[in-house]
Amino acid sequence: MKPEQFAPIGDALARLLSPHAEVVLHDPASDEIAAIWNPLSGREPGDPSLLGELDELTATGADVYGPYPKTLPDGRRLSSVSAVIRADDGKPAYVLCVNVDRTALEEASRLLAAFAAPVAGQPRVLFEHDWSETLNGIVAGYVRERGLTVDRLNRSDRLEMLGRLDAAGVLSQRRSVPAVARALGVSRSALYQLLAQTRKEPHADPA
Repeated sequence: MKPEQFAPIGDALARLLSPHAEVVLHDPASDEIAAIWNPLSGREPGDPSLLGELDELTATGADVYGPYPKTLPDGRRLSSVSAVIRADDGKPAYVLCVNVDRTALEEASRLLAAFAAPVAGQPRVLFEHDWSETLNGIVAGYVRERGLTVDRLNRSDRLEMLGRLDAAGVLSQRRSVPAVARALGVSRSALYQLLAQTRKEPHADPA
């Protein structure tokens, strides 16, 4: 069993995970690196393997260790997994390790956390969308209660609906008057008259 036999596997894994991982083939007999692909750690074939660290780990599968944490000299954190490849006689012939740089994953996690954080204030565009949804919901709810269409509402109905809209804060929003007038099927001037009356003599919702 020669290191060259594992070249397609090491190259394929490195290409799949590029540029975020290195793949290392260790020779446990010499405790040296036999081959390395995409060397994030800067190591080369012939450098010490230091496989003794595997003695401190518990196998998570049949001759598989990890994922377990490691750190590069520049401080980058890795997630590593190692597989022992045995010869026909059952003795370890090589150890194949895949070391994934967690930097990109951690940056993505921070970015997502920042998006999920509550904002200090609601953007105007979103707030305007909210009040229009409130307007539509109140009008739709009212006509369902009455079993009527908007064009069949009388003055008392419009006063009561307008009171609900005003209480919900819809009328205090910028550019809301034309939208409310359209929703109630009245002109702007008629809406202002109705609004003045409902604020002077508020119509309570029926119990």
